[in-house]
Amino acid sequence: MRCVNAETQPTAPPPRAVNGTTGDTGDPGEATAGPVRATGHRLRALVVPAGVLAAVAGAFAYVAAVDPDEPGHYPVCPLWRLTGLYCPGCGGLRSAHAFAHGDLATALTDNALAVAGFLGFAVLWTVWVIRTARGRSLRPRLGPVHLWSLGALALVFTVVRNLPFGGWLHP
Repeated sequence: MRCVNAETQPTAPPPRAVNGTTGDTGDPGEATAGPVRATGHRLRALVVPAGVLAAVAGAFAYVAAVDPDEPGHYPVCPLWRLTGLYCPGCGGLRSAHAFAHGDLATALTDNALAVAGFLGFAVLWTVWVIRTARGRSLRPRLGPVHLWSLGALALVFTVVRNLPFGGWLHP
């Protein structure tokens, strides 16, 4: 029979985290700290979405305060200046200005693709906050089909707005 010393016996691995809480490790103070620690972690995790929102809100506040139609505040689109063609972003600042002032019709006229982007950002940000608050991560799975589709949409938008019948898409 073999004698095993208590110091050489393998120890059990620590309990795995489940739903953001730690298991009971035998420490009497940690048994109640698990859910509190998980809540604190979730609140810290919300700092990143809050920072992103603050940055976007600051950018929108600046564009709302400084009118893009007044010359000298923003640079001119280099593609439009060199070729006279509208890129997918042309009119985006005027669209954001109108959107920030609640004028959705003008925002859509200036750049409908930008308005779709603003609304898409709002939906994605909301889903991000809800999933983070619940302790889940946001992992958007954009495959090649999604990325090519977005690129094709931007290309079609650009081509149509530069054709004679796409005048209604000019900024």
